[in-house]
Amino acid sequence: MEGKWFNVGKIVNTHGIRGEVRVISVTDFADERYQPGKKIFIFGEQTTIPKEVEIESHRKHKNFDLLTFKGHPNINDVEGYKGMVIKIPESELSELDENEFYFHEIIDCIVFTDDGKEIGKVKEILTPGANDVWVIKRPRKKDLLIPYIKQVVKEINPSEKKIIITPMEGLIDDED
Repeated sequence: MEGKWFNVGKIVNTHGIRGEVRVISVTDFADERYQPGKKIFIFGEQTTIPKEVEIESHRKHKNFDLLTFKGHPNINDVEGYKGMVIKIPESELSELDENEFYFHEIIDCIVFTDDGKEIGKVKEILTPGANDVWVIKRPRKKDLLIPYIKQVVKEINPSEKKIIITPMEGLIDDED
């Protein structure tokens, strides 16, 4: 299966003895992605061909998604999946509303201030709670953290890989 793949989670452990795996999800659509009957693909570090599995059950537990796969009824069947990444093909990406973006569209965009000064490149997106925080890699300076809020982020153009922000006072410390 060719094409682009997108991370939706990582299997971090097993859970119990009945074939459940504990997943840290990196998708805003966990309930949709992990619906029973849906197929997902598991990639290991050494894997060139992903393993396709079908979701049998999904439930939330603390900050994790717990999944079982059809044909994997006990812990021995899923033990080898620890540390592997769950991905979906590009064809399964959901349509987003206007002014909503996937992480892969934001990462690697160049960030400019509204007066044209280049800040750096988005290298990572953190999701600590109320709003996402973008990690901006700056040349010869410490990384900068930018909150994804409308008072700061003014324009996002993923096709041109360009983002324009209006920095709040104290947001950019040029001393670093």
